[in-house]
Amino acid sequence: MEREIVQTEDGSTTIHIKEWNENYHSKHGAIQEAQHVFIKNGLSLFPNQSLSILEIGFGTGLNSFITYLESKKMNQKINYTGVEAYPITDAELQAMNYVQELQAQDYQSVFDTMHDSIWGKETTIDSSFSLIKRQQFFEEIDDIEKFDLIYFDAFGYRVQPELWSTEIFQNMYNSLIDNGVLVTYAARGVVKRSMIEVGFTVEKLAGPPGKREMFRATKKSKAL
Repeated sequence: MEREIVQTEDGSTTIHIKEWNENYHSKHGAIQEAQHVFIKNGLSLFPNQSLSILEIGFGTGLNSFITYLESKKMNQKINYTGVEAYPITDAELQAMNYVQELQAQDYQSVFDTMHDSIWGKETTIDSSFSLIKRQQFFEEIDDIEKFDLIYFDAFGYRVQPELWSTEIFQNMYNSLIDNGVLVTYAARGVVKRSMIEVGFTVEKLAGPPGKREMFRATKKSKAL
């Protein structure tokens, strides 16, 4: 499918898939969306903790890079796993302006290392952040009680409803430890029903700029 680089409303770039009329990130602001959905409503729940994160849709690397930057402020040690079936090209990567827009030029090498790292091999970014990228389809994820937090950043239900199915969310539920959390920009009723069906407790929260609502789902402990 044909893809092009576009600028979102907060000045940060993303990739647009013409055939689907779908973006990798919100047209209202790629960085703003990542910070609101995944950092404010996800990562910030775990201050001063060591945690394992699973990202569904590694894509441009924006979420992993912002997580790295925020983890330094929050004194977190993070093991980060990013799953992506179709990695972006080097040309697309070079067009992303996240380092500049985040005023994180001192960490340009970190962003580069995240993308240069070998797929399927754990890479130590620094003493408190490790990354492994897995090139696989989401339905192939079979981790069991491994992650504290999931960033669910798949393409939207409108274009890929199969990625928002009960089967996929069962894999997500299985992957989380007790009291683990999944956050996503989505807020469709059909998505909520699938989450609840597999056992999640679902909260509807205020969405990022340009979007009214989003979901946060928790795998509640069954311990008495």
